[in-house]
Amino acid sequence: MSRRSRKAAAQAKKTAKKPSPQQPARRRPGMRGWRGWGAGEAVVVQAADEWRGTSVQVCGMWPFAIGTGTPMVGVPIGRNLQSGATLCCDPISWFQRAKLISNPSAFVLGKPGLGKSTIIRRMATGLAGYGVQPLVLGDLKPDYVDLIQALGGQVITLGRGRGHLNILDPGEAKAAADRLTGAARSQILADAHGRRLTMVSALLTIMRSAPPSDREETILDRALKVLDDRHDGVAVLPDLLKVIQDAPDEVRQVALDRGSIQRYREVTDNLEASLIGLVGGGRLGQIFSAPTTTPMVRDRPVVFDVSGIDDSEMDLQAAVLLACWSAGFGTVNIANALADAGLEPRRHYFVILDELWRALRAGRGMVDRVDALTRLNRQRGVGMAMISHTMSDLMSLANEEDRMKAKGFVERSGMVICGGLPSAEMPMLQTAVPFSRAEQEMLIGWQDPPAWDPSTNKEAEPPGRGKFLVKVGGRPGIPVNVLLTSVETAINDTNKLWHQASRVGRTDREPARPDGPAPDVAETPTPRA
Repeated sequence: MSRRSRKAAAQAKKTAKKPSPQQPARRRPGMRGWRGWGAGEAVVVQAADEWRGTSVQVCGMWPFAIGTGTPMVGVPIGRNLQSGATLCCDPISWFQRAKLISNPSAFVLGKPGLGKSTIIRRMATGLAGYGVQPLVLGDLKPDYVDLIQALGGQVITLGRGRGHLNILDPGEAKAAADRLTGAARSQILADAHGRRLTMVSALLTIMRSAPPSDREETILDRALKVLDDRHDGVAVLPDLLKVIQDAPDEVRQVALDRGSIQRYREVTDNLEASLIGLVGGGRLGQIFSAPTTTPMVRDRPVVFDVSGIDDSEMDLQAAVLLACWSAGFGTVNIANALADAGLEPRRHYFVILDELWRALRAGRGMVDRVDALTRLNRQRGVGMAMISHTMSDLMSLANEEDRMKAKGFVERSGMVICGGLPSAEMPMLQTAVPFSRAEQEMLIGWQDPPAWDPSTNKEAEPPGRGKFLVKVGGRPGIPVNVLLTSVETAINDTNKLWHQASRVGRTDREPARPDGPAPDVAETPTPRA
């Protein structure tokens, strides 16, 4: 081909690529549709459909399947608010089986009415199915009585005129000691003695709003030993008071009376007066000075129902709570000793300490009592759940040392479960557990009041009811919505007294009218002619 021919062919080829001026370019829609006003462009792209299933069911969809990212070990709690995945959570399973936490304990914080007790009841129900015995050591509302009854457990009622709990009763310690030998037997008896001494000192602390002196505690210790040697059967507080009043030589020696009975009376005067207050009634009544009404068992769920104590009697509430805690942990120690000796099967317990703030505010030294309980739960083979409203409950104690110890309850907990909290709580909560800004805003939003329903003119359900954030150390929190089954709904109903409307009518004490029952409306007298 000549040079001229090649040039002509290239020119024709270039001309053929150019579109004709009369032929417009083809328009195509974008990824969101046709662009332009009224053309139907989508502003929001709908997310792809998602399905949930087991790894066996969806394995064939690889690589389009991803993990849920939430633990599946323990009691099913509810759905993750972000992913919809099921969250299984309880302190014992996460400690024993999953190894996710180093301490089998949980601390629950949240404003009233948002379901703090509900999530703990769900954990207790699931753990009972795993063979763990729930122990509710002091139910003030009551929130757990129906659950324990449904589980076939034991309900122990305490209060003025409702039952007694003898703090000098060693429980099943003597019976267990008879079955043991050697060091195990000595440890059981020593633990029972120390527990009784601790409880007497705690009651004196509440009575005086200050702990007893070192000399007084030494006198109490020696008086309890003398009482055990001389008394047949189970002693009560009046028996301990009589030992101190009788002034035996063993007690006078530790009182340092220098051979003077007058000096002994001066040393024990305040102690004797406080014990008389415990025995004769007064602020703490006679709940602790009579034989135990219902002994606690160790092979069934147990709840101490103390709802009969009025909220105005905070000292009595705190004293009863401490007595219940002491009795409960004493029973746990006996069960562990018998299991170590191979005499009984191993039992694990889930101990619930509700309304913790009431006991902490009873007086100086109360934080030390609770602190001793919370530090040994892992060694005792028990899981623990502590419940309070806010961090302000713990940080409002009068003594700075007590505030730091109370803060340690949250710091040492394996998991911290938070419901709706006010914004003022966030700086204090941050000092114990780190929270991101998004997590803080979520907790603040959950504590907002409910909106009004215009159709019924009633309040809707609070936005944070049943919603919690599970925090483990510095890891991101897991937001979860607690879901209840139809069976649990009746057990978790804490508003039973409000289901029936109030009515006005004749009481039984009002005498009936001779001509029949009183009319519901006033009769209109007939005018005279």
